[in-house]
Amino acid sequence: MKREFPKARRRRRRLRLTRRGRLLLFAGVVGLIGVVTAVFLTLLPQSKKKSTAPRVRPKTLLIPEGWRSSQVYAAVDKALGVRAGTTRRRATAAGPRLRLPADARGNPEGYLFPATYPVGPESSPGSLLSFMVNTAGRRLGTSSLTDAARRHGMTLHQTVIIASIVQAEADSAEDMARVARVVHNRLARNMPLQMDSTLNYALNRSTLDTTRQDTGLRSPYNTYAQKGLPPTPIGNPGEVAMKAAVGPAEGDWLYFVTVGPGDTRFTADFEEHNRNVAEFNRTRGSTGPDAG
Repeated sequence: MKREFPKARRRRRRLRLTRRGRLLLFAGVVGLIGVVTAVFLTLLPQSKKKSTAPRVRPKTLLIPEGWRSSQVYAAVDKALGVRAGTTRRRATAAGPRLRLPADARGNPEGYLFPATYPVGPESSPGSLLSFMVNTAGRRLGTSSLTDAARRHGMTLHQTVIIASIVQAEADSAEDMARVARVVHNRLARNMPLQMDSTLNYALNRSTLDTTRQDTGLRSPYNTYAQKGLPPTPIGNPGEVAMKAAVGPAEGDWLYFVTVGPGDTRFTADFEEHNRNVAEFNRTRGSTGPDAG
């Protein structure tokens, strides 16, 4: 006979949580809701956020003292990322509209003021050229410089031409003032300037070695053969060179030659000058003159 165990009598009891238990249960429920919500939000399509890329700082363009316009044009083309020759063509077309002295005849050579210029998204060859010319007008066209030029019997444009030669021939402010005196002394005596820098400009080069063949070049920039100033500036001078052009040092010098770095010798004696040139040639291993 199958024995059946009697069913245990169960007493119904009510489940009661302590306060601590209630708190733990509540925290668990909240945590579960948070997890479910996070999963739900992850599955939702995410809206695209607006780009928060940092602002691009404007670039700058440095124009060193003494650069020729051709060098400035090439630098502007590169800075703006435009095809080579774009700025030159723009300068040719915009020349009459630039704020240049009448004597410049639309040629900005000498008036592309050396400085550091901002290059932003809206910059163009025309805007940068105008910026440079306008800066030259403010820095070189002051009443004090204009009045000083007149005292030397020069127009502002002629003074810029002298300053461009001074800039090309000398490195220090002291030597610039002495070179400017040589230029003024030679002009006063109706002597050719005999500046290598003007020949270099005509030949589109930069060199310390000038040959006798070079001095026979047929060009208005050949100041070995032509008296007076060249027809235009030969570069873009800075303020120091401009001040030297209107305030040359006192001296009777007619000649100079840079024998070595920091060693430019000025003299009024032709024989002494020839000895200095010979020393330069020995140093350089050249037979051509490098004289001013």
